Amino acid sequence: MEIDNELAAIARRVDEISTGPVIDTAAFNGLLDVAYARSSDAGPPAAARTPRADIERLVKASAADYGVDPALIDAIIEKESAFDSHATSSAGARGLMQLMPETAAALGVTDSYDAAQNVTAGTRYLRGLLERFGKVELAVAAYNAGPDAVRRYGGVPPYQETRSYVRNVMASYARRSQVGNLATNAGSQADGTIVQ
Repeated sequence: MEIDNELAAIARRVDEISTGPVIDTAAFNGLLDVAYARSSDAGPPAAARTPRADIERLVKASAADYGVDPALIDAIIEKESAFDSHATSSAGARGLMQLMPETAAALGVTDSYDAAQNVTAGTRYLRGLLERFGKVELAVAAYNAGPDAVRRYGGVPPYQETRSYVRNVMASYARRSQVGNLATNAGSQADGTIVQ
C-alpha cells in the first residue's frame, strides 16, 4: 500500500512536470516590471562604458597629478571593477575605483560613474592613504577595509576578504610594475610613488 501511494505521488509529479506549471500572467508580468526597474537603476547601458584606452589615459594623468605609480592604480581598478566604469558593488561602491557614496561626496565627485571623476578622486584618496600609512600594502588594506581598521589592528586587518584583496592587488601591482619598468625604465618607490 505504501509503495502504491509513493508510485501515485511520483506519477502525479511526472504529470505536473510534463504539463508545466500554471502561470499567473499578472504576477509574472509584475515580476518582469520589477526586474526591468532594477536593471534601469544599474547605470548606463554597456555601450556607454568607458573604453579601456580612455581609462589608461585617465590613469596616467591622475598618476602624474598625484605622484602615484600608475601600475598601482591599475592594480586597484583591476581588482575593484575589472575596468568596468559602471560597476556597482553589493555594498554600493561605484565606478572604476569603487568609491562609496560618502567617500565620493567627500572628494567632490558628483557622478561616480564618470570615469574621469572616479579615477581622479580614487587616486587622490589612494595618495592620502599612501602618505598616512607609508607602505603600499597598508594603503591597499586601508583602501579595502578602511583606514580605521588598519590603524586599529596596526597593520593589515585579519579579515579574510582584506587579506585576499591585498594579496591580489599586490601581485597585480608587482606584475604591472615589472612590465612597466621594462618598457619605460621608470620605477616606483616602496611607498607607491613614481620615480622618474
